Amino acid sequence: MKMDYTVAPCYEGITVRDYLRSKIGLSRRILIRLKQTGGGICVNGTQKTVRCILRAGDVLSLALEDCAEDENPLAAPSGVPVDILYEDGELIAVDKPSGMVTHTSHGHHDDSLQNAVAGIFAKRGQPFVFRAINRLDRDTSGVVLIAKSQLTAYKMSLEMQSGGIHKVYRAVLAGRIEPPDGKIERYIRRRQESIIERIACAEGIPSEYALTEYKTLASRDEMSVVDARPITGRTHQLRVHFAYAGHPIIGDDLYGSADCRIKRQALHARSLTFTPPSGGEMTVTSPIPADIRSLCAGFADDEL
Repeated sequence: MKMDYTVAPCYEGITVRDYLRSKIGLSRRILIRLKQTGGGICVNGTQKTVRCILRAGDVLSLALEDCAEDENPLAAPSGVPVDILYEDGELIAVDKPSGMVTHTSHGHHDDSLQNAVAGIFAKRGQPFVFRAINRLDRDTSGVVLIAKSQLTAYKMSLEMQSGGIHKVYRAVLAGRIEPPDGKIERYIRRRQESIIERIACAEGIPSEYALTEYKTLASRDEMSVVDARPITGRTHQLRVHFAYAGHPIIGDDLYGSADCRIKRQALHARSLTFTPPSGGEMTVTSPIPADIRSLCAGFADDEL
């Protein structure tokens, strides 16, 4: 994997090491790997050390061989089809269906999104390590962004942590939510007797602050279709917050109740807005799945 950076005038006179730490935010671990890789660091096409002094207009090139870390092993390819929503040399975004876990895990060694994406690259004859930038619950559908290298994954994870990646979910809630547009601000912590379930609480350790913004697109007495933005990224945040507000996501049998009209929670990762390493903000959008459209029969297409 190779990435190029053009040095701006404000970085004139600093070392490659300082540029990589302050501008790009590389960890010490990745910096060591770059130093150990032949041709890992080049300036204007010539191999350099981290002590090289940079000048405005220099092109700094980083090359890092991909590898499978212990915490993210290679997965067996599967033939399960998933739609590619976006792809460039550094990233790929796919449309995860409901009922599919994101990563391989106990009981899901060959039917995860990780296996499905491995299958895409196996057909191309390309080795691939799965590095998801965002994750979705098994029964939540929608956009999942995946990095093609460790370097890209690190950079995009930093962008996620700094709030530079914006997620919008389409959710169908029980009842008519009031006010129609607003925010839910409530701490979240794990329920003591449960490994999975979370609860909303006032504040304090071991809870974490959580903020959700939402906007109603359409509503009637028994349901509301909303766009929801989790400003923070807590486990089950949208499911917990809407249940706390008295309007659980329809079909959510953990925080609300099962519904015969849909076999899962009516929650869909509609869009992801981010800036790829190559530059230029972009938004990737996933179409609304058929089961959510069926649940909302009677609403106009532009309300979904």
